[in-house]
Amino acid sequence: MALTREGLKNKVIGVLLGGLSEERDVSLKTGAAVAGALAGRGYRVVSVDAGRDAARRIAEAGVDVAWLALHGRWGEDGCIQGLLESMFIPYTGSGVLASAAAMDKIFSKKIFAAAGLPLAEWKALPRGAPAPTSAEAGFGLPCVVKPSREGSSVGVHIVHVEADMAPAVADAAKYNGQVLVERFVPGREIQVAVLFDRALGAIEVRPAREFYDYAAKYTAGTTQYLYPAPLPPSQYREAMELGLAAHRSLACEGATRTDLRLTPEGKWAVLEVNTLPGMTEASLLPKIAAGEGIDYAELCEQLLCSASLKA
Repeated sequence: MALTREGLKNKVIGVLLGGLSEERDVSLKTGAAVAGALAGRGYRVVSVDAGRDAARRIAEAGVDVAWLALHGRWGEDGCIQGLLESMFIPYTGSGVLASAAAMDKIFSKKIFAAAGLPLAEWKALPRGAPAPTSAEAGFGLPCVVKPSREGSSVGVHIVHVEADMAPAVADAAKYNGQVLVERFVPGREIQVAVLFDRALGAIEVRPAREFYDYAAKYTAGTTQYLYPAPLPPSQYREAMELGLAAHRSLACEGATRTDLRLTPEGKWAVLEVNTLPGMTEASLLPKIAAGEGIDYAELCEQLLCSASLKA
């Protein structure tokens, strides 16, 4: 049963933030902004730092409905979703399976390939495996090396010379999961937001740095955001269709953001789907929503009303 705004005003809304991942600082910013917006709309909001004792803190706060402002491991990967299911607390975003599948970049690529979505060539390295040469990887340089289960570009490297491959793999291997090596796709960074199974809009990201890394995402003034993405109508439609297809292939719910690359030759590559997109002032989902006439507080409230149990 869908939650109503009136009914939710009588419930305790727990904004789950912080957590244990490498993206804790971003999550704290997201959570603070969301909590402030919901409180401003008259909801009874409590902020819960979802660390190792998340279950106890959620129970002690009397949370009736959870707004997930977590990022990365233990927050975006199905773990907290499973906990909330077992506590019978409705929550925002995707369910356990979709969250876990999207968080694992290698697993999600297999699903994207089965759905017929365009991908860059890639190779998975088992934990502890030695770094391959570019020839062994099969697609030469430059290539991208990243942890398979981190977000916000944590541990990501673009390798241009052979000597940098081993250090990049070693650094990516410090994080959870396998290491993903994929062909670097030159061109434009296009991000598509999906809201409630509808492609909301596409934005172009032009970072001052080589790629849209952690610093570019969260340091004001280092990146240009062009909304709507300045693409020909046919390419804009293609971007929207790919974002929605990626969202659906993983059976996502709520809001997602799909990362795409567009080559100078006009070919697309789907990189990944983010099931809990950032909600800071620099984040893309709020920028896209604003471009479609949905202000920040309204976006937070719409997502709150979509909270549910999925199991």
